[in-house]
Amino acid sequence: MSKKTIDKKIDAFIEEKIKTEKLEDIIGERFGRYSKYIIQDRALPDARDGLKPVQRRILYAMYKMGMFNDKPFKKSARIAGEVMGKYHPHGDSSIYDAMVRMSQGFKVGVTLIEMHGNNGSIDGDSAAAMRYTEARLSKEAEYLIADIDKRTVPFVPNFDDEELEPTVLPAKFPNLLVNGANGISAGYATKIPPHNLKEVIKATIERIDKPDLTIDRLMKIIPGPDFPTGGIVQGKEGIKQAFETGSGKVIIRSKTSFETFNKDQTRIVINEIPYEVNKAELVKSIDLLRIDKKLEDIQEVRDESDREGLRISIELKKDANPDICLAYLLKNTDLQVNYNYNMVAIHHQRPVQMGVIEIIDAYINHQKEVITNRSNFDLDKAEKRLHIVSGLIKMVDVIDEVIHIIRQSKNKQTSKENIIKKFGFSELQAEAIVTLQLYRLSSTDINLLIKESNELEEKIEWLKQVLSDEQMLLGVIKKELKEVSSKVGTPRKTVIEEEIETIKIEKADLISDERVRVGVTKDGYIKRSNLRSYTASKQPGLKDQDGMLFDQEVSTKDVLLMFTTLGNYIYLPVFELEEMKWKDLGAFINNIVPIEKNEFIIKIYAISNFNVDTNVLLTTEQARIKQTKLMDFEVSRYSKTIRAMKIQENDELTSVDLYTKNNIIVFTKEGKALRFHQNDVPVYGTQSNGISSVKLDPTDKVVKAIYAKSSDDILILTSLGNIKRDKVDNIPMSKRLKATTELIKLRKRNPHFIRDVSRVSIEQFKENVDVLVTAKQGSLLLKIEDLKSNAEYGKPFLDTAVFGKSLFITLNPASTEADDEELIEKGSVVLTTPKKQPVVKTPKTIKIVETKEEPAKTVEISTPVVSETKETADLEHTDDKKIHIKKLSLFEDDDWKE
Repeated sequence: MSKKTIDKKIDAFIEEKIKTEKLEDIIGERFGRYSKYIIQDRALPDARDGLKPVQRRILYAMYKMGMFNDKPFKKSARIAGEVMGKYHPHGDSSIYDAMVRMSQGFKVGVTLIEMHGNNGSIDGDSAAAMRYTEARLSKEAEYLIADIDKRTVPFVPNFDDEELEPTVLPAKFPNLLVNGANGISAGYATKIPPHNLKEVIKATIERIDKPDLTIDRLMKIIPGPDFPTGGIVQGKEGIKQAFETGSGKVIIRSKTSFETFNKDQTRIVINEIPYEVNKAELVKSIDLLRIDKKLEDIQEVRDESDREGLRISIELKKDANPDICLAYLLKNTDLQVNYNYNMVAIHHQRPVQMGVIEIIDAYINHQKEVITNRSNFDLDKAEKRLHIVSGLIKMVDVIDEVIHIIRQSKNKQTSKENIIKKFGFSELQAEAIVTLQLYRLSSTDINLLIKESNELEEKIEWLKQVLSDEQMLLGVIKKELKEVSSKVGTPRKTVIEEEIETIKIEKADLISDERVRVGVTKDGYIKRSNLRSYTASKQPGLKDQDGMLFDQEVSTKDVLLMFTTLGNYIYLPVFELEEMKWKDLGAFINNIVPIEKNEFIIKIYAISNFNVDTNVLLTTEQARIKQTKLMDFEVSRYSKTIRAMKIQENDELTSVDLYTKNNIIVFTKEGKALRFHQNDVPVYGTQSNGISSVKLDPTDKVVKAIYAKSSDDILILTSLGNIKRDKVDNIPMSKRLKATTELIKLRKRNPHFIRDVSRVSIEQFKENVDVLVTAKQGSLLLKIEDLKSNAEYGKPFLDTAVFGKSLFITLNPASTEADDEELIEKGSVVLTTPKKQPVVKTPKTIKIVETKEEPAKTVEISTPVVSETKETADLEHTDDKKIHIKKLSLFEDDDWKE
């Protein structure tokens, strides 16, 4: 055979056997058939009986096996095998999983299968293997399948055409709403929550009685879903929307309570959790919040569930706020979950998203068909029986002749033919007569036949009315629904609440008050360490030539206000800082809050309370100054820098001071100062650029402006690393924009410029607080007792060859400090001066206020009480004006006064 002939034969074979089609047509056609199958016959429930095909097949197979509620249990493996072999040609695991779900009281509204053995748990444990468990139909399932033998529903051949299976069950209650459904198919998904059986039946009856039933009326009967795990459902608007359209959203919340133990400790007790939440995973997630220190107020979490019911105990630490802890748990765990209705079911052979009234209507129409089919079946049966009974009664009158004919006949068939021919009986009557047992011919049985005949006539009449009168038909449906409700209905478990409660939690409320060490360097590295790490290391981790700008012990509940040269501030709660070792370098500020390349941090404060009636003093290099209320700096969003002061071009923020005092002192770079009353500077908001504070020479600029009391000292840091101490009183009281006072005389060679100034209170001196000096290439930590020099240029402390130019001087705050206007407290002194009284150099009598610790006493002081040149300008004399000063200011060390 030639090659050409072979090629022709191959081409002919290909032409005959192989079809040419587009790939998209092939895939589309195949996927379309597959999608139709899984939508209609696998994943979505039928709107009439609320069952998926696998569930329906399981119940029908168990019915055929006679596994009723009053019969013994049988092995689950046997049931799964029966279902798989006759009706459901899929894996036995899918069949068994469906069986298990229908038996789990925490998954379905009413269980359709009773199971002996381990059928899983709310902790997510899987059921035991099917060879170990046993099952039977529940009472509720029997109501779903009742009357199926009366041709009430259509049957179709099974997968191998050897058996018949129902396409739907008779369903004597609306199972789709009662048990709900979950499923995912191609392009469709369904999520229907369970509802209370009694309420659903009552609503169905109401719909039968009132075809114009409204959603509002319906919701008075069914207020919402009723989950088998109980809980609280919030959001009636979402329920109403779901009832109307089949789609809506609600919140499911756990039922909780508080218990007190150990007198002053509280525990949160959870008795009901949201539907389909895994309890074991929930307990684990709550405990992880404790382990990860996201909710540090939790002391211990225990699952105390037993046969009495579910119970989760969350023990809180002392002083914990249980309401805040519970709110955090609801927001961050599955103690509260969202539930989204998506009520999709198969209706008229197609998937439809249905509202509750549509589902009830579909069920009522189904019941009309079921009752009609059953009535026709019963009517046909009753008429046949009446025909037979009538024949038997007729036979009694001719009983002797009938017996004679039967005795003369050769066989049963001949007997039937003879009595039909003789007496006119029908085939059916003749069959009944020849098969009649002789004992039934007694007078008693004849009377029973007459009674039965009357009853059959009444039944036939009633059945005909049911079939001809729709109201009679609906009455039958209502009667049977009421019977189901009375026998298997249960009380509601889930509480419905009108509104969805919005949970707002301040993260700071969840943070325990802990003392930590916070350090910020001039290059912008920040770290938070526990005191143990700080004590162990002492020396902070620093980059080369970096130095500490802020180094204080603060509370985790404090907030850092970090002011920058561009007039912005960073709002940074301490608890937001990641904890690390003190010897670590720290986190770069740009990784926390982005700042500009030409923006630098100049001042940092740790704020415990923003609701203090005090001001923040802000000053720029070009002498713009303003006061702003501290409370104006508190914000709720702090992911970026926030404006503190509007800065003009060629200017920058150079000074920030906190806590209002009577005096404001402005210092310039060239050693000049101006002191005036704080009332001379108005209070503006954070967006203002302020007013002018001092007249500057062309070459000069403002380096610092501080609040101060007349009794304070000041520390002046010069550009050459010297620190000079001086008294506030040495700077005369003046007015804003007036002439300045020269504090440091400028030398022609190596002049000392003022770089920074810090106020020193008596309390800070007494507590010997830390003084942090920051330079361009490092920092130096000193004690205030070391800084006693008030020479013309002060005493050198920084070697500029090592540290570079000086930048800042910062004092740690004293633990307590009295303000100028503070009320008399323990140890205060009351000084009385007459109105406009000149300076008196004679002894003055000073009365020390009596306290619990020491009685009142009087002392005499020979020195003048008021300085003529300094103090008189600072005081407004009034009659019997009381000036409050600390007792310790009367008895200072000589070192302090030098």
